[in-house]
Amino acid sequence: MLEFNNVSKSFWTGKQRKVILDRASFRVEIGNSLGILAPNGTGKTTLINMMAGLEKPDEGTILRTSRVSFPLGFMGGVVSRHTAVENSRYIARLYGLDADYVEAFCRWLSGIGEYFDMPLGTYSAGMKARFTFSLLLALDFDIYLIDEGMPQTTDADFNRKAGAILRERLEKTTIIIVSHQPQTLERFAKQAAVLRNGQLTMFETLEEAKELYDYEA
Repeated sequence: MLEFNNVSKSFWTGKQRKVILDRASFRVEIGNSLGILAPNGTGKTTLINMMAGLEKPDEGTILRTSRVSFPLGFMGGVVSRHTAVENSRYIARLYGLDADYVEAFCRWLSGIGEYFDMPLGTYSAGMKARFTFSLLLALDFDIYLIDEGMPQTTDADFNRKAGAILRERLEKTTIIIVSHQPQTLERFAKQAAVLRNGQLTMFETLEEAKELYDYEA
């Protein structure tokens, strides 16, 4: 379960205070995936980062009783001066997983060859994305967080392999996906919400959420 209790979050832009959440309370139970519709500029990424524990609320509490992922496409904890071997084994130990398995899985899925034994600082942006996404998929979470749809790389073979693994994984877990496009949520969301002007309004179905979202657009 992931639960927000009277959570508030805002930023000072230099000219005014931008409110992301204003005393928001909601709960996501395991097996009941949530899609959140939010226009661009309303704080989608901040909300996802708060769910992951990467950002703290100004007020209120966030309770996690399940294993919650980093946002897909992001991986905290990797160190650029270390190799993929070192990073994958470190993260495996951090999560209490078999280091040999995590290393082998990442080596196979990322497909970066000899670079797997080189420091991440020598990688191109695409290679690093493939490694960090592979590392995320090597871990096992109860709730996966997705910001604006599935992450992609420029490598078609990697996208195909990673996409198949991710689709299988998502069938058995709970998803929280935030997007400004309703069609992005349709494959995953069992319930939905609309985030606008700091207010998070929950609905039983995506269709109900779309009505409010389209009305206020």
